[in-house]
Amino acid sequence: MKIDAHQHFWKYDPARHAWIDKSMYKIRRNFLPEDLWPEMKANGISGCVAVQSDETENETRFLLDLANRFDWIKKVVGWVDLKSADIESKLERYQTDTRLAGFRAILQSLEPEAMEDSAFLNGIGRLERFGFTYDVLIFPRHLEKAYELCRKFPNQPFVLDHLAKPGIKAGEFANWSKWIAKMAELPNVCCKVSGMVTEANWSNWKSEDFKPYLDFVTEHFGTDRLLYGSDWPVCLVAGTYSEVFDLADSYFQNFSESEKQAIFGKNAMRFYGIQF
Repeated sequence: MKIDAHQHFWKYDPARHAWIDKSMYKIRRNFLPEDLWPEMKANGISGCVAVQSDETENETRFLLDLANRFDWIKKVVGWVDLKSADIESKLERYQTDTRLAGFRAILQSLEPEAMEDSAFLNGIGRLERFGFTYDVLIFPRHLEKAYELCRKFPNQPFVLDHLAKPGIKAGEFANWSKWIAKMAELPNVCCKVSGMVTEANWSNWKSEDFKPYLDFVTEHFGTDRLLYGSDWPVCLVAGTYSEVFDLADSYFQNFSESEKQAIFGKNAMRFYGIQF
């Protein structure tokens, strides 16, 4: 089974989706399961993980409703206020929905020190008990604090979204690679091979642009901790669903069959608890 471990659905609302600026006009519309399924099918992908893009519990319920209607939406990464005083009861309630794998917050929009907030840390510390994962959405400037966060909770499964968004367009590498190597030392941290084209030159990227970054994460995380994801529909500002898939597929084409099966499915299934 091939799994797209990172994609989004939304009913476009200019206020709620204000982060979609004029340069991203291509994605200023609804994106729903009927839009994604033909793309997945054309690329031999049979399941996906729907990830939050809006920080509300209504978003989580919206995604869970879709997952309960479409069997190929295997898991949901939702949002919950981890700083809430009643986080324990919230997590206990969410645990009853087997489609919910874990949670994410838009940490990239905050200062790195937000990951030191005591209420946030209390919430992260409760996830393990309920079997929830946590997606880490950050920029390279957040990596040091993210490393400290993941190290504090050695039994909590974390996955780094989009390689931590290195500045591929500008060729930024040194600080990113230093902290990616540190993150990879933590056995509870995985990394998503996703979101790369939007960090490159949207109109003029080529596969060679991504090779140093893919080489580095593959060397340090190994093929047993990498998860392929499309980041659809956000990726559409820079490339089609098939172009994004082909980028990863081509890079890993000479790897063993077992390694490819891991990166394009089994690792996501293990991390998110997806059943055959």
